[in-house]
Amino acid sequence: MSRRYLFTSESVTEGHPDKICDQISDTILDALLTEDPKSRVAAEVVVNTGLVLLTGEITTKAQVNYIELARKKIADIGYIDADNGFSANSCAVLVALDAQSPDIAAGVNAAHESREQASDEELDAIGAGDQGLMFGFACNETPELMPLPISLAHRICRQLAAVRKTGQLPYLRPDGKSQVTVIYEDGKPVGIDTILISTQHTESIGDISDTAAVQAKIKEDLWTAVVEPVFADIRVKPDSQTRFLVNPTGKFVVGGPQGDSGLTGRKIIVDTYGGYSRHGGGAFSGKDPTKVDRSAAYACRYVAKNIVAAGLADKCEMQLSYAIGVARPVSMTIETFGTAKVDEERLLEAVQQIFELRPAGIIQTFNLQNLPAERGGRFYQDVAAYGHLGRSDLDLPWEQTDKVPLLKEAVSQQLSAAAR
Repeated sequence: MSRRYLFTSESVTEGHPDKICDQISDTILDALLTEDPKSRVAAEVVVNTGLVLLTGEITTKAQVNYIELARKKIADIGYIDADNGFSANSCAVLVALDAQSPDIAAGVNAAHESREQASDEELDAIGAGDQGLMFGFACNETPELMPLPISLAHRICRQLAAVRKTGQLPYLRPDGKSQVTVIYEDGKPVGIDTILISTQHTESIGDISDTAAVQAKIKEDLWTAVVEPVFADIRVKPDSQTRFLVNPTGKFVVGGPQGDSGLTGRKIIVDTYGGYSRHGGGAFSGKDPTKVDRSAAYACRYVAKNIVAAGLADKCEMQLSYAIGVARPVSMTIETFGTAKVDEERLLEAVQQIFELRPAGIIQTFNLQNLPAERGGRFYQDVAAYGHLGRSDLDLPWEQTDKVPLLKEAVSQQLSAAAR
């Protein structure tokens, strides 16, 4: 008997209060690593009406203007009008930063050195920046090998920001959310049950001031300018049975930090797989790559994506765990949810042979400390909104599928040996 069920994921725009914080945190990280690749960073940001607080622990030789970095990022997001309750030029920016604890640094200080030509012994000597567990996931539901619900939710939010910034829908303001509910049958997406968009907007639109008329106009515009372009190249599309909800409370004028406070690291499910896969609990933004919460989660995605891209499983979840100051993972596990084409133990053996999963090795593989010059000082801030994973619009090292040939070869050899 076929099983039919619904699964929902959400995304938020770059103007959401929590995402403002994530982007400022990662803008600070980008600036520090650009000047000093050895910077140790755990930058946290809080925003509220008219207020930005920069806090956390940073050890660096870089000289940057934290207040200027925050204001510029806020302006880039679109908060430039004081009438919106929060503006780059008028908000107060407070700085309360400390140095990293020497007890934490003790186990990973060697990671400050250049790892471009690190030996195997050196990689073993550089421990993880913290304990913790991380997950990575991939599935064949989309070209970028991400779950369809979160992929669609991100696309909608990115399009929502695009039509605001280009002036196509000039009455939109920066804060917004999307939510997509996908219909599944036997584990495969077959339809769209509900599309929900909540977007901040001006009180009136041109000469339209009646609340009901404003909402009707927004709903019509969003379907044409946002939903239709997003689904243009998607196989599973909304139909006459799909519910389309827009600003369900009636209006969304007061938003951004004026409407709700924001905090770095509070959108970890939006940042990853939309709840479709498990999560280790650690946030990404504001953390330098010696923190395995970030770098090892990217490595887990890299492993899972290459396994699915190689056709060795339809779905794959990779888990790693680490101890602070210890280089090699404490544990590693692969789960393919019954979709593997080969034995999971053999897959795990191949992963251990092919992938570098020690913290310093991950940093070296993905070049996470020495930011590419062609990016112009931008790298981490670009993934701080609309997801860190599955980003086909960005050239991210953990999204490469260059290990596919090696995986196929390793599994083929193991299968041949088992058959003899």
